[in-house]
Amino acid sequence: MRTYPLRSLSLNEAIRLQFKVVDCITREFEGHTFLNRGDLGVVEGFNKPVTTAKAEKVIASIFDAEACILLRGAGTGAIRFGLHSMFNCGDKVLVHAAPIYSTSKTSFDMLGLIPIEADFNEIDEIKKALKNNSDVKGVLIQHTRQKPDDRYDMHTVIETIKTMRDIPILTDDNYAVMKVKDIGVQCGADVSCFSSFKLLGPEGVGVIVGEKLYIDRLISESYSGGMQVQGHESIDVLRGLTYAPVSLAIQAQVNEECVGRLKSGEIPLVKDAFIANAQSKVILVEFSDTIAERVLIEAEKLGAAPNPVGAESKYEITPMFYRVSGTFLKVDPTLKDRMIRINPMRAGADTILNILRESVERAR
Repeated sequence: MRTYPLRSLSLNEAIRLQFKVVDCITREFEGHTFLNRGDLGVVEGFNKPVTTAKAEKVIASIFDAEACILLRGAGTGAIRFGLHSMFNCGDKVLVHAAPIYSTSKTSFDMLGLIPIEADFNEIDEIKKALKNNSDVKGVLIQHTRQKPDDRYDMHTVIETIKTMRDIPILTDDNYAVMKVKDIGVQCGADVSCFSSFKLLGPEGVGVIVGEKLYIDRLISESYSGGMQVQGHESIDVLRGLTYAPVSLAIQAQVNEECVGRLKSGEIPLVKDAFIANAQSKVILVEFSDTIAERVLIEAEKLGAAPNPVGAESKYEITPMFYRVSGTFLKVDPTLKDRMIRINPMRAGADTILNILRESVERAR
């Protein structure tokens, strides 16, 4: 197997991004206003907490975007609302020729959108699809990989589309934000959507950044008090965005160390190891025998998390030993018996490999 993981920020790049986040905060908040939990309700003139409005300006600045809205529903809700702001029922939307992430597929069904597929790994296929489907109204691009051999570059895909057609592009940047240099809007997309929960933030809060046109549409529709993200939640989003870059850069370094040691033959019955974005950037461990499910059972007994909470949320500390992602299994169902994925979370390489070594011994 060959994989094409996204390039992670180096530790120095992550430090600079942390500093950028803090600088953006100081440009919107006075010192005393950031040292509290923010206000509540639908304040006249904002129809949301003042703190939330300020936090949205900060987040837009972090990602070099025109505007931002915080909303309910985490990453799924952000994508769903983003699609709603761009398209109408019955519109055709260009997507990558791969299994669509399950909740995104549900959003397409709910909104009555029609997916038109093209292999984003092949630029000529994108051009062909746009030429043959003149009624395509826009594009959805998932930043991370949907199948093991995905290798498309966001800048290249977006530039190709925008050169051919002036249609809106929405990017699903879940599992990529704060890990890579540029998210979708920084590559030329119209809107980027992601979850704050995956970035050490609060549960259930989604983020959309991008063109003011689309975000203003959502603001005008999201006028009820119960839909507002409250001040204290928006402060927690900013705190998460501050600490996430360095934490994720360390995690990327651990990935590299683990794969290097596994490829050197440190643990018997490990046939190979890879780094892949599936959906988070993780270690894929391939065994020379069909022991994957038994290894997962034993790993939990040794302290590994058996499932995600929010995929790198503030609650996830111990390394996660988990089955291969659903989209990868749709491509090759046999991976279930001979491969697992490991997300280091906040653990070091020694802890991860010790758990894996003992789990393999017990499983065999």
